[in-house]
Amino acid sequence: MRHLMSPLDFSVDELDRLLDLANDIETHPQKYAHSCEGKKLATCFYEPSTRTRLSFEAAMLNLGGSVLGFSSADSSSASKGESVSDTIRVISCYADICAMRHPKEGAPLVASQKSRIPVINAGDGGHEHPTQTLTDLLTIRSLKGSLSGLTVGLCGDLKFGRTVHSLINALIRYPDIRFVLISPEELRIPSYLREDVLKANHISFAEMERLEDAIPELDLLYMTRVQRERFFNEEDYIRLKDFYILTKEKLDLAKKDMLVLHPLPRVNEISVEVDDDPRAAYFRQAQYGVYVRMALILTLLEIHVA
Repeated sequence: MRHLMSPLDFSVDELDRLLDLANDIETHPQKYAHSCEGKKLATCFYEPSTRTRLSFEAAMLNLGGSVLGFSSADSSSASKGESVSDTIRVISCYADICAMRHPKEGAPLVASQKSRIPVINAGDGGHEHPTQTLTDLLTIRSLKGSLSGLTVGLCGDLKFGRTVHSLINALIRYPDIRFVLISPEELRIPSYLREDVLKANHISFAEMERLEDAIPELDLLYMTRVQRERFFNEEDYIRLKDFYILTKEKLDLAKKDMLVLHPLPRVNEISVEVDDDPRAAYFRQAQYGVYVRMALILTLLEIHVA
């Protein structure tokens, strides 16, 4: 039995096979329509989510399986004080696989250690969001043709943004990747990522404050929102929430084939006028999330479709 806590749980070869499977699912959906009949996915979401939870549910339903679960801690026995360890022991009696989101870092890992079914980390605090990273990798590879030789701009909340942390860890395993880290000083990437990941692996990167200065050289711009739920005081959130807004004028400075990605939800960091630009790929990205989660469910349940 295997779990997914981090994108690094898969080797590069395993990631390539997973992405190949997701592309095949996209091309031949009917081939996989009944592959999980009789299987149940439990979605255990201790904090709010739209895309991640619904895309997991859509993925399992598209595979012919069924779904059960809860969408907030208040609607689970966590509100009565039940531990994650006890919850997953119970869920293991009801379902074949579990996707768990939790505000506390490491909670899905604790669950995986007590579980009798595969557990997928669907986001734990500001730590990891591996299935969003798989979605990002599939989107980039499908639309750019490769995961190598790219200059990647990461913009916004790089301190608390778990999607950014996971994506950096995943992309450094591919050749000739360069990062441009665009953020206010207060929201720069954590020092462990700068020192232990980027510098330790001799990855080329630059840190900038102005999006306008960075955008002309980028092959890919990954926008993030400033997350109110990660701040300890409202004043800091209000001061920083509108620091970066991608407008049509700023996008005019970019390459004609640059991709704009965003894990969503968007607040106002991408102007709606950008949505019609062919470089805006964030809604296609959400669709790729269903395909990659279908591929992940099949992989962890060890279901092979001929």
